Amino acid sequence: MTLFPDLHATRQRLLAGQTSPGAEIEQAIAGALAPACAHAFLQTDFEGARARATAADPARQPLAGLAVSVKDLFDVAGQVSRAGSIVLDGAPPASQDALAVARLRAAGAALIGRTNMSEFAYSGVGVNPHYGTPANAVTTGVPRVPGGSSSGAAVSVATGAAFVGLGSDTGGSIRIPAALQGLVGFKSTQCLVPLDGSVPLSFTLDTACAMTRSVRDAITVHEILAARRVTHSQAPLSHYRLAVVPQVMFDGIDATVARAFERTLRLLHDAGARVQELLVPALGELAGLQASGGFAAAESYAWHRHLLADHADQYDPRVLSRIQRGAAISAADYIGLLHARRDWMARVEQALAGYDAVLSPTVPIVAPALADVLPGPGRDEAFFRVNGLLLRNPSVVNMLDGCAISLPCHAPDELPVGLMVWQGAMGDDVVLNIAQQIEMLLRPQQP
Repeated sequence: MTLFPDLHATRQRLLAGQTSPGAEIEQAIAGALAPACAHAFLQTDFEGARARATAADPARQPLAGLAVSVKDLFDVAGQVSRAGSIVLDGAPPASQDALAVARLRAAGAALIGRTNMSEFAYSGVGVNPHYGTPANAVTTGVPRVPGGSSSGAAVSVATGAAFVGLGSDTGGSIRIPAALQGLVGFKSTQCLVPLDGSVPLSFTLDTACAMTRSVRDAITVHEILAARRVTHSQAPLSHYRLAVVPQVMFDGIDATVARAFERTLRLLHDAGARVQELLVPALGELAGLQASGGFAAAESYAWHRHLLADHADQYDPRVLSRIQRGAAISAADYIGLLHARRDWMARVEQALAGYDAVLSPTVPIVAPALADVLPGPGRDEAFFRVNGLLLRNPSVVNMLDGCAISLPCHAPDELPVGLMVWQGAMGDDVVLNIAQQIEMLLRPQQP
């Protein structure tokens, strides 16, 4: 795996005159054209990115003409937002940028292209039968699952084609590919970043957020997307009270993930962190709450039902089957789910009271072989099993309306493993400060 400089280090070099936005854009374009980035982009705008870099002002703009990729479900003025589908091929080009895109552009971002994704963001695996599936960019030998739904966003950041991959997270779609590809993925509290100008999966759960190469970059990008300043703290790890919840999160964990997580806990303990096991029985109820398809099925069906009347045969069958489950969810069922979620959230928040954050594996497995889950006879069972495992842990945070960050915790000779630091709504700044402290332990040589 090639370790590319993060946004922070590159900005320091820009300000010192050691590089230029133009030189950085050419490196990003080379990354986008590299074989490892195959199928990551559905559309590129290299000339537009070059023009942006030429006009950049590193002294005034935090993104200073540096490459940013945009998940295919966000509007970019003059482009069609297809959300990884062929169903929306005939849709009119967007008349203006999505608000998240506009904020990145105002910060100086050079939009290098639109990235591939699971069709309509409905999968944690990242497979797309229409445009091809980008392989995991940081594993060698057997091609592996990229993670989804923000698959191309992750590959763009991992290959050096972008410093920031703008994406969305409904049940882990930022954190899953970040974990599987050794990146940092931060899902903020939903209300902090506007969703205006994006194709929805679930109005209740969708969050606009991004992948980066470091926690410090995640903080910078969150401040841009949310138009707010993160409150920084220099408190040591010993200042925080951290929990490990044994229910659900560790079921089906593989040996590599278990080893990396236990090694990280030992490192934290040696650094003086206060980590305690905490029982949260309500987590065991989540699968039952979503047994009928949950908010994603009900809300996606409401959005897609008119398209389905004429275009059902153009959908990925694996996506179609999940959207169509929403047809059986009545208004009474949906209202009941809203009430059940509110009660569940209250009980989880009560259990977490007194703790600053929870530590969990982001996902319980390393990236499986891609061939096992691509469309084909007999592979649907493996696909849905992998999809369920990948979504299970991160979706807890979406259902809680919480915030979470995934950061790499694997050893150099291991497949990527993500550590998830999470909390309930509006705990964003504490989660980011804790994650930055943990990252300093895991990556002490970060420039």
